[in-house]
Amino acid sequence: MSFLQIRGLTAGYGKSVVLRGVDIEVDEGESLAVVGKNGAGKSTLLNSFFGGTTIRSGSIVLGGVAIEKLPAYIAPKHGATISPQGRLILPHLTVQENLLLGAASARKGQWTLDRIFELFPILQERRHKMGTALSGGQQQMLAVGRALMGNPRVLLLDEPSEGLSPLLVDSLAGVFNKIREAGTGVLIVEQHLSLVRRVSQRFVVMSKGEIIDRGLTDDIDTPKHQAALAF
Repeated sequence: MSFLQIRGLTAGYGKSVVLRGVDIEVDEGESLAVVGKNGAGKSTLLNSFFGGTTIRSGSIVLGGVAIEKLPAYIAPKHGATISPQGRLILPHLTVQENLLLGAASARKGQWTLDRIFELFPILQERRHKMGTALSGGQQQMLAVGRALMGNPRVLLLDEPSEGLSPLLVDSLAGVFNKIREAGTGVLIVEQHLSLVRRVSQRFVVMSKGEIIDRGLTDDIDTPKHQAALAF
């Protein structure tokens, strides 16, 4: 049984339905990419972990615990944390304080402050600077590091390449693979297939709130999958 299981998830905002019958599984140590055009419902899927949507039916299960009707803080306590779209670095906190905030769930595990600094040396160098004083790429590193400080069993990444140069995206690709190789699952929402190809093992394609295709990332360039991506 996979650690993360989403079954028949139908959700949206208020009376508006965005997701329709979504099924996804992610286990520890594997990476799944959710791809699709703007407005497909990808970020809504991640928001549903943290009480950000109205869930009409279906379930989100983390390690056997159904969280879809529980408060937002429950997901981190049961092993799912997020590096959100836009990074959401708190401006009045230093780099180190932003990272320590990620440990609020008090989960034990391998991802300590020292381990984050090993993964992102620039964050150690600038740990006493304000988080918003960092460059865009460094802020993305901080957002990922903050999420890892919660010691997730599955890390959620929402559009991590947004606004970054190809060189920085290359650097992050290596980091995401190290995270997966360390045994942490990765669920990445991403539009850029160049990053998806490098960091995921499986993918699903979303369109208008539904999953219309899925497969192994090694096969993503076949005509069948490319047709779904163009839909």
